[in-house]
Amino acid sequence: MTASIVVGLDGTEQANAAAEWAADEAVLRGTRVHLVHVEEPSPEVLLPLTPREHSEAWAEELLARTATALHERRPGLAVTTRVLPSQPVVSLVAAAEGAELLVLGSRAMSGVAGYLVGSVGMTVAARTECPVVLVRSLGTPDPQGPVTVGVDLREPADDILAFAFSEASRRHAALDVVYAQQLPFYARIGPAVVPDFRVTLAPEIQRSLDDLLASWRGDFPDVAATGRVAIGSAGQELVQAAEDAALLVVGRRSRHSTLGSHLGSVAHSALHHSRAPVALVPHA
Repeated sequence: MTASIVVGLDGTEQANAAAEWAADEAVLRGTRVHLVHVEEPSPEVLLPLTPREHSEAWAEELLARTATALHERRPGLAVTTRVLPSQPVVSLVAAAEGAELLVLGSRAMSGVAGYLVGSVGMTVAARTECPVVLVRSLGTPDPQGPVTVGVDLREPADDILAFAFSEASRRHAALDVVYAQQLPFYARIGPAVVPDFRVTLAPEIQRSLDDLLASWRGDFPDVAATGRVAIGSAGQELVQAAEDAALLVVGRRSRHSTLGSHLGSVAHSALHHSRAPVALVPHA
């Protein structure tokens, strides 16, 4: 399979929003969209009135209808479809192998039905080797809005910044690079007890951030990139910074364990609260 953007569909409005976002992204990248639906098992003892043939027909119709709608609104866009076997996590991770992106719908991690929300979607997002974008249906983000990316100066950032700068460049958008410094508990007591860390540490951290971005600004001269230091919880600060963003980019460690979702606290916070689509970019 040639490189494509893979989209998981499950019939929810969040998945439909994910398909629309992926189609626009595919136009920007000059690639195709590959729509997939995972057939969840429906034992006849549990659903005697829902024959397997009906489930397959519904899945094929869902994929065909979505493909037609995407193509009609974007002439020239190539769209392919496939119904995948059961076991959503395994099937979606396998479908994303070799893809440029995997795009899923997100409903802020509630307990509702649907394999693209909740624990399954989180686990898939944590296991794929390619970046995963999760899209909510809370209104269309401003396509002219900036790209916001969170970095941790103590961790490798090349993969995250490469993704963020590339996204900003192809969108002709500004890039807001945010590093959040969490203050130690004793620093919150007040200046009467300890020096104000915002005065003593922020300038030094800002210089380190500017040094990090220097080479990237040279590689992407068309991107207006601003680096800034925020004092507080990384997750909260990133969500606030991305309030008007077209995309929020967050890193996650590459994991190969088959147990658990392994998404960090920052990614969890972004997925819970960001109105903008969230791109999870794996890094070493």
